[in-house]
Amino acid sequence: MPVSVKRIVLWRAEVPNQPGVLAATLKPLAEAGVNLTVVMGYRFPGEPSKAAIEVFPVKGKKAEAAAQAAGLAALEMPTLLVEGDDRPGLGHAIAQAIADAGINLAFLVTQVIGKKYSSVIAFENEDDLKKAASLIKKVKPGRSK
Repeated sequence: MPVSVKRIVLWRAEVPNQPGVLAATLKPLAEAGVNLTVVMGYRFPGEPSKAAIEVFPVKGKKAEAAAQAAGLAALEMPTLLVEGDDRPGLGHAIAQAIADAGINLAFLVTQVIGKKYSSVIAFENEDDLKKAASLIKKVKPGRSK
């Protein structure tokens, strides 16, 4: 599978860090039949009572209404979803290409399932996202020396 690089919009809610909040946030989306590809939940470092939940995709009026009912809003942070076949050295090659271009990341979450990888990468601005997207499409992983 060739690398797929696409701009996405995460929907985010800041929530109390307590049991059941993730389930309550996802419930309206599930009831609306929204099929999520990305769900991230995390506590704020240094603020144990606060957390965030981020999801993708939220597309269409029904999905947007469900997301809003759950307290989610579109996040104004330039973000890419990168998917493809996993290969040794791929994460390093992507990180090195971005670093060599002088681009700083807002965040990165990557996972490998079987032989496929998926990364959600956020940037500080739209120009960095555009540069990084072009670079990631050209990445050829190899072994570090």
